[in-house]
Amino acid sequence: MSGHYFDASPEAAHRPGQVRVVLPDVYLELATDSGVFSPGRLDPGTRFLLESVPQPPRAGDLLDVGCGYGPIACTLARRSPGATVWAVDVNERALGLCARNAAAAGLDNVRCVKPDSPDLPPAFAAIWSNPPIRIGKAALHDLLRTWLGRLAPDAAAHLVVGKNLGSDSLHSWLESEGWTVARAAARSGYRLLNVTNSR
Repeated sequence: MSGHYFDASPEAAHRPGQVRVVLPDVYLELATDSGVFSPGRLDPGTRFLLESVPQPPRAGDLLDVGCGYGPIACTLARRSPGATVWAVDVNERALGLCARNAAAAGLDNVRCVKPDSPDLPPAFAAIWSNPPIRIGKAALHDLLRTWLGRLAPDAAAHLVVGKNLGSDSLHSWLESEGWTVARAAARSGYRLLNVTNSR
């Protein structure tokens, strides 16, 4: 059965929609569809991340893990037009939407690719993500090991996780793996974790 937003090829019937991202410095109209994460509205965790994280690096390679239809990647690209934003997702429908949304917004610095793309750079100047918690703990840990291991020296990852989805246990696990983790902010049941390399 293929009914999750983290499936490569969602079988859900298409239901095109639109989500508006309205932030103090960014306005985006993004096309959505069934079979992707939170197609009906900007997920509150994603909104919290976009409203709370400091400005991204102005240049370099930035990463959005689990990009969905692109609210994080497109916001990163708008805020840092001199950077290249890599939008990664296993979901082909999501990648197509993200690419379409970036093009419609005139954001030619977004690259939408699968996680195994050979085009991905070896290191990233920043990672922003609302990670796919529902893929399961083991798969999530593997995913985070992979991408956090590609943080450039002195770079940070900014992860938003719901408290009821295990943000505190994830915080502890990241520290047990040797990362420096700080809870940067909390709001409405969400935690914003800043992760840096102390290894």
